[in-house]
Amino acid sequence: MQLEKRVRELVEVKIADRPELFLVDVKMLPNNKLIVHVDGDQGISIQDCVGISRHVGFHLEEENAIATAYNLEVSSPGVGEPLQLPRQYVKNIGRTIAVKLTNGDKKEGKLLEAGETSITIEEQVKEKGKKAILVSNQIALNDIIETKVLISFK
Repeated sequence: MQLEKRVRELVEVKIADRPELFLVDVKMLPNNKLIVHVDGDQGISIQDCVGISRHVGFHLEEENAIATAYNLEVSSPGVGEPLQLPRQYVKNIGRTIAVKLTNGDKKEGKLLEAGETSITIEEQVKEKGKKAILVSNQIALNDIIETKVLISFK
């Protein structure tokens, strides 16, 4: 969609001088809600979200890019949002993740490493009648449908 492309451009311009910040996703929902997810290597502040929102909103209004009323929401991806970029994996090294694979398998474990093309997780494997052991598995990003960070309340 042309609007989403324009919003991406506006966000990239706004964060160009902030290499620690990166755009994750832009979505225009059917109810005229425009959602922009931006993150940072160390997280993103409310002030950064406000600045991006003002920048994008100002330019969309100036360009009359959206004919009807809309709601612009700029935030970091929420806890339940799947990881989409290799950079998000790097940020979550050490955390427990759940991974759905293209072959239908599901894996859960601690994220040990993250690269541009693959991740490595440490998962518990239990064989019948034996004690569970920790196994390190490398997974190609191309084989992943969805990855979510699991929150522990321990």
